[in-house]
Amino acid sequence: MEEAEKKPTYEYNDDAIRTLPWNIHIRRRPGMYIGKLGDGTHAEDGIYVLMKEVVDNSIDEFNMGSGRRIDITLSEDGEVSVRDYGRGIPLGKVKEVASEINTGGKFDSKYFQKSVGLNGVGLKAVNAMSTECTVASFRDGQMVEVRFHQGDLVSQGAPVPTDQPNGTLVKFKPDPELFRDYRYNPEFVETMVNNYTYLNNGLQIYFNGKRYSSRHGLLDLLNENMTSEPLYPIIHLKGEDIEIVLTHTDQYGEEYYSFVNGQHTTQGGTHLAAFREAVCRTIKDFSGKGYEYNDIRNGMVGAISVRIQEPVFESQTKTKLGSKEIAPDSPVTVNKFIGDFIKKELDDYLHKHPDTAEVMMRKVARSEKERKAMAGVTKLARERAKSANLHNSKLRDCRVHYNDTLKASAKEDLRDESSIFITEGDSASGTITKARNTQTQAVFSLRGKPLNTYGLTHEIVYKNVEFNLLQAALNIEDGIDGLRYNKVIIATDADVDGMHIRLLMISFFLTFFPDLIKKGHVYVLQTPLFRVRNKKVTRRGRGKRAKKAENPEERDTYYCYTDEEREAAIAKFGANAEITRFKGLGEINEEEFAEFIGSDMRLDPVKLKKEDTVEKLLEFYMGKNTPDRQNFIINNLVVEDDSQI
Repeated sequence: MEEAEKKPTYEYNDDAIRTLPWNIHIRRRPGMYIGKLGDGTHAEDGIYVLMKEVVDNSIDEFNMGSGRRIDITLSEDGEVSVRDYGRGIPLGKVKEVASEINTGGKFDSKYFQKSVGLNGVGLKAVNAMSTECTVASFRDGQMVEVRFHQGDLVSQGAPVPTDQPNGTLVKFKPDPELFRDYRYNPEFVETMVNNYTYLNNGLQIYFNGKRYSSRHGLLDLLNENMTSEPLYPIIHLKGEDIEIVLTHTDQYGEEYYSFVNGQHTTQGGTHLAAFREAVCRTIKDFSGKGYEYNDIRNGMVGAISVRIQEPVFESQTKTKLGSKEIAPDSPVTVNKFIGDFIKKELDDYLHKHPDTAEVMMRKVARSEKERKAMAGVTKLARERAKSANLHNSKLRDCRVHYNDTLKASAKEDLRDESSIFITEGDSASGTITKARNTQTQAVFSLRGKPLNTYGLTHEIVYKNVEFNLLQAALNIEDGIDGLRYNKVIIATDADVDGMHIRLLMISFFLTFFPDLIKKGHVYVLQTPLFRVRNKKVTRRGRGKRAKKAENPEERDTYYCYTDEEREAAIAKFGANAEITRFKGLGEINEEEFAEFIGSDMRLDPVKLKKEDTVEKLLEFYMGKNTPDRQNFIINNLVVEDDSQI
């Protein structure tokens, strides 16, 4: 037998062990510190985490009774400035606080035990991931300023006299080497600012000169975020280190907001689980009936804010609470602390406000009646969904959900990147299926136009084959906690029929699963309307994939999403311009389509604002008021030539 080929030996010796500078480690492993990088398109992208890490320190100062105002300025070139009026960093430690990992004033101080910035990492991460970072401290008529580049010290000033009030100023500019083509979305920043004011009564934040404050805490939050009318006045209960609000609406599903020590835990955690269970148990006991928790929670909108000592989160970005106790070594669990408060205060409230209790009980009874009426339909529909061969018919799944070789942590990371394209027709779904990333991108194929669900009951979700199988594919029968894909992307042709399908799908989600939209999971895929290429350059390789040049000026092919982009491309190639108008997704071959659904694909998030009351919105656009809609379209039609009217 021939001797087996020997593999090269890796020399594992002293030279193999390296110690990276703190800032280089952060830049090489940014996900450990801020989650994903992103470009600012999504509210959880890294540039917002950087901003929040700085503001959190100012919030801690406010909670210590120092500084009732914070100024946040966002410049057009992406520089962020945060100025608070707290005590200011001790002048002899400004450089260390900004650049020495695990350095801070909160490790041993009982005064910061209910803070979120306990690890001494946040400001350092901001510093390391910025091209420019300036930290200035003002204390008792003296000022020290320190400047950095990518975490490396540029200059350190000695204390100098100042007439500025006490506090800290941090200015930073995210590094485009890490955050490619980034851009701050002021709407996301405004939401962040509002949340800070809801949770910190008496705090004033000025964002780009506009003042934000709140007098009623979580009550203001719910009033600003609800897009359906409450069935009864919002219940608002406060205690030491806990505040809750809740009400019911006629919408399907549930909607919650949760906070720990001022941190918006967008993925919930132990406190939100305790809140949901305690509210249902208390209402069930109050009613004296055997209501199921699902019936009690249907249509519920609520929020909870708690403060606990040294909270433990499941990641550095602090989006999900993992703490089981309200303090280290405490015998009191988060579940008991929240449960005892709600059991007493909510039960007392319902007994003292019988009119509110009566409306709540009627709502729960209606939900129970509807569920029981649908029991047979639901059972048959679920059996049909289980027996359907989704992987070979409606759904082409991605590997992250059935690859058992992946570690749990790797699966979780990929699940955050996972998406499902909802498209219409064999041609389009076939193209996307061949072009997609099979690891993280799934495809669900519709057959023709879906049903207009406006005015229909939840029963239609189970009786309609398309919607039943889609619900099963998304795994949202019992709420969006089990959602299998982070992004639900509606991918249709950019024509009248495609637009109609988009509206029908958005109406379906708004009617039965509004929290999918409110939590930022639903998007519309932008696809190019035109391809403009240089005939002189590309004639030799018609069937080959057009390569993108490193320098945009050297490209021989442009995919254009607007008429303006098309005209610019035509001007680039002049007489050599060859123009192709894409009428549908099926006309774009899979090699081209791969260009449009990669990591930089263009997505329009479907969003709801306070003024977008769901019922009125759906009634106008999807109801039977055809003449009103026609008049609206005519009055708002924009055409280039009046003769077209």
